[in-house]
Amino acid sequence: MTEQTPSLPNEAGQTLAGRHAIVTGGASGIGAGIARVLAAHGARVTVADLNAEAAEVMAGEIGGSAWTVDLGLTTDLDGLSLDADILVNCAGIQHVAPIEEFDPDRFRLIHRIMVEAPFLLIRAALPHMYAQGFGRIVNISSVHGLVASPFKSAYVSAKHALEGLSKVVALEGAEKGVTSVCINPGYAWTPLVENQLVDQAKAHGMAIDEVKDKVLLAPQPIKEFVQPSDLGEMVAFVCGPHGAMISGTNLIADGAWTAR
Repeated sequence: MTEQTPSLPNEAGQTLAGRHAIVTGGASGIGAGIARVLAAHGARVTVADLNAEAAEVMAGEIGGSAWTVDLGLTTDLDGLSLDADILVNCAGIQHVAPIEEFDPDRFRLIHRIMVEAPFLLIRAALPHMYAQGFGRIVNISSVHGLVASPFKSAYVSAKHALEGLSKVVALEGAEKGVTSVCINPGYAWTPLVENQLVDQAKAHGMAIDEVKDKVLLAPQPIKEFVQPSDLGEMVAFVCGPHGAMISGTNLIADGAWTAR
């Protein structure tokens, strides 16, 4: 086995000093929270996002670099080569509709962004990781990678596929210093969810707190949103000096949703 010794924390607690991390969907929401935390732990972060302006702003904030990329155009990624030590597949989109009304092109796009693109990015990163004997693949899955909800056929099936991909990567990389894990949040507190709360409150004629507890967080015994920064700390842990044995598995932050 050729795995390099993971970087040790310095006086500032920068456990990822010297590591290069790529975070897809890193300009906003959960991805931005992860990018900030990885940078705080000393990683050099590339913010990969469709929104060029937002990616540049986030990269400037954390002292990283921006990569404007449309992960829906998966054939453009076929010949890609990446020098990442850490790859965080976070980019994703959602669409809600009954299966019989679900637009086929929308279904295909969700799978390209959330299954094909992670596969191609992992494929592009593994040669560098194998060559140096160290690599960390972190796939931001969801509670919907473990259980289903109605009207989310594309999202649920894509996250389930991502779970399987992550396990295969863990097995293939096991003797080459590369780990692969899925992180499974329930609802995370992002601007998108905040706006959804307001819209749902208007639609149902309910108070925002009531919508939070009885609509969005109805499946969760813990009636709180997970914070993107907390998810970032989970990513930093599995990528740091104590995460080498965490592979082929899940870190679940769903407020006990899946405990039932």
